[in-house]
Amino acid sequence: MKQELIDRVKNLYQEKFGNDFILIDSPGRINLIGEHTDYNEGFVFPAAIDKGIVSAIGKNNSGKCHLFSADFGIPFEFSPKEVKPLPNGEWRNYVLGVVGELEKKGIQVPAFNFVFAGDIPQGAGLSSSAALENSVVFGLNELFNLGLSKRDMIFISQKAEHNYVGVRCGIMDQYASMFGEEDKAVLLDCRTLESKLFPLEFENHQLVLINTNVSHKLVEAEYNDRRDVCEKVASLLKVGFLRDASEASLMTIKNLLTEEEYQKALYIIQENERVLMAGKALNDGNIEEFGKLLFKAHLGAQHQFKISCVELDYLVEEARQNPNIIGSRMMGGGFGGCTINIVKKESVKQFTEDIAKAYKNKFDRNCSIYFVKISQGTHLIKN
Repeated sequence: MKQELIDRVKNLYQEKFGNDFILIDSPGRINLIGEHTDYNEGFVFPAAIDKGIVSAIGKNNSGKCHLFSADFGIPFEFSPKEVKPLPNGEWRNYVLGVVGELEKKGIQVPAFNFVFAGDIPQGAGLSSSAALENSVVFGLNELFNLGLSKRDMIFISQKAEHNYVGVRCGIMDQYASMFGEEDKAVLLDCRTLESKLFPLEFENHQLVLINTNVSHKLVEAEYNDRRDVCEKVASLLKVGFLRDASEASLMTIKNLLTEEEYQKALYIIQENERVLMAGKALNDGNIEEFGKLLFKAHLGAQHQFKISCVELDYLVEEARQNPNIIGSRMMGGGFGGCTINIVKKESVKQFTEDIAKAYKNKFDRNCSIYFVKISQGTHLIKN
């Protein structure tokens, strides 16, 4: 599949702009556990996957940047000297955002051509946005020798999303997409950006993603609303971020919070703990304990942080009732997208057939099932 994507992008670029270009592979990501903890400077446990965005980027002398999305069939051009977000700009704002944020750092980006295509299902919560941002900034850095480190690049990608798309995301998606390694998950401290790699080799189990095919409302108020609550509680606790709070300290200001605010803050504190416990469980080879933490994380997302939806809850509950599934939870920002499931290998076929049928009967809608491999982060493809 990846080679088909590479050939498609290559051929399109050659057709439109000629033969002088470089190719970038920028992956999406899964997150094993640790949802909404990243912007609280907490802990997350992502991994880059073998679905992502392939792009071709090359120089031009026209003074204009020419973009083409193979998936949408849409061309777009802009002057790199006049960059501002577009109303309803969609994918274009991710590219504009990267160029705009580079310029804020005093880096004047020359004109370029950019063609891209992806195989990350839209709205699945697999971070197609971070993959696109990273592919642009990585490509520009390579093409024009900008001298940026990978760490510089992920912050440019993040700011592009904040300032041009309007989502105040944490750093996890960009980090996982940029720094991921094959067959390894990254336990990331979102404050220090220190990370530890854990081999992700489930000998007798397989990771299965099930997409509800219910769309995100992420760019709207829900995500930023959760962030506002976290910031309010941190401020009342006189700490920088909920990373610095404990259940005991939260209890001391409970009377200043609504029950909903209290539960949301409590979820973040407990989720951070779960991520660290998940790392220990993987280290100890205790896959059963790891799976239990996933189920607990889902209950927190569902009842405390309230970012789940009936379709996600149904899929996790079905998994919970199945003795061949050792862990399941909703993954991503919430309100749709995928569940991540750890399934005994011999049961994968039966489970996926049964769940697809049951989901269709329940919601009169098909779910989509993906098997992902853990892959390398954003990198040059030898052309």
